[in-house]
Amino acid sequence: MGGSLKNFLAALGVFFLVLIVISLLVTLLYEDSSIGFGDKVGVVTIEGIITEPTYINNQINDLAERDDIKAIVLRINSPGGAVGPAQEIYREVQKLKDQKHVVVSMGSVAASGGYYIASAADKIVSNPGTITGSIGVIVEFINLEELFSKIGLKGQVIKSAKYKDIGSPFRSMKDEENRLIKKVLDDVHKQFVEAVAEGRGMKVEEVVKLADGRIFSGAQAKQLGLVDQLGNLNDAINLGAELAGIEGKPRVVYTKKRMPGLWSTLFGDYTGQYYRELLAGMLPGGFRIMYLLKEPSG
Repeated sequence: MGGSLKNFLAALGVFFLVLIVISLLVTLLYEDSSIGFGDKVGVVTIEGIITEPTYINNQINDLAERDDIKAIVLRINSPGGAVGPAQEIYREVQKLKDQKHVVVSMGSVAASGGYYIASAADKIVSNPGTITGSIGVIVEFINLEELFSKIGLKGQVIKSAKYKDIGSPFRSMKDEENRLIKKVLDDVHKQFVEAVAEGRGMKVEEVVKLADGRIFSGAQAKQLGLVDQLGNLNDAINLGAELAGIEGKPRVVYTKKRMPGLWSTLFGDYTGQYYRELLAGMLPGGFRIMYLLKEPSG
């Protein structure tokens, strides 16, 4: 009797073990879309102020190398950021289009550098109320000369060349320095306009009329040709699947989001990053030229 009970319990244990293994396999194959069979749509998220492109570009390249990923959606929720990083991501999206179909889904905001990146995609899908546009360039300096004077501090700069301390917080900028910086900004602005014209298939003259830094709603952007259609993330995923010829409901692979830093945790994504960049710009020679929609004051 004891032996029969042991055999029964052993068989029952094996049954439950097999059941658990089958359940895990079903979960992996049918619930985890990144492992299941069939063609898929990948989603890469671009959030916050853009200051470093490597993490995003690595995610793009990882999905680009997968044969089962037929289209990639870039979910952009960003007011832009530093010029160089935005341009690096833009270039990576251009190369990606040679391998996959690329669709952008705009979140709450996809402005300035966020729109710069979006313009490289095959198609752009925006919510009607998304804040976008802000095609322009900005650089900011902080002048602490009067404050230092009031508290008895004086900055000392030793430089090897005439313009090496442009933007120093220890003094006001000279007119010729303002003109020099303006020439750089004009050139970078021209690059922005040309990138949008190329990406959107528009004439440069058409983009110039819109490139005065103003923002647009998603609905306005569609009317102006800056956006292809109105819709949400799921609409963008379905569009990507349609472009790639995927039949039925597409499986979706979401890349991992980067963990927020201390500034973002304390002050919020945009505000924290904005003031971090502002403080970085206070250092002599530390200013950054930005494709950035500024954080509203007040």
